[in-house]
Amino acid sequence: MERAVRYSKKRTAVYDVLCSTKSHPTAEWIYTQVKREFPDISLGTVYRNLAMFKADGKVVCVGVVDGQERYDATTSPHSHFVCRLCSSVLDVEEDAAAGDTPGVSGCGKIESREIIYRGVCSRCIEAGNC
Repeated sequence: MERAVRYSKKRTAVYDVLCSTKSHPTAEWIYTQVKREFPDISLGTVYRNLAMFKADGKVVCVGVVDGQERYDATTSPHSHFVCRLCSSVLDVEEDAAAGDTPGVSGCGKIESREIIYRGVCSRCIEAGNC
């Protein structure tokens, strides 16, 4: 039986902040942004709502970077790049001609995938940080 979820301005604000960025933020970053509009919000509220969004399939966790989970509101299959110097998480533009997922035919029904590339981002390279 599905539980009824009441409307909440704070919950909506958490989701809207996540949807408004491509930076794959941490819960703490989202908390800081939402706190501007709702000074009484707690970090626990942000974490609980992110967990609910993940369970509902509205949000995905990209992975743990520097000890903190990073979140993404784009739930369609795509890959990420994590910079080992500045810890930025970037969406990877993929070649649509590459097909669904090479090398997994006959395995069954693929429901999700996670590919994370790691290296040094172009900003860090241009800044001479590597």
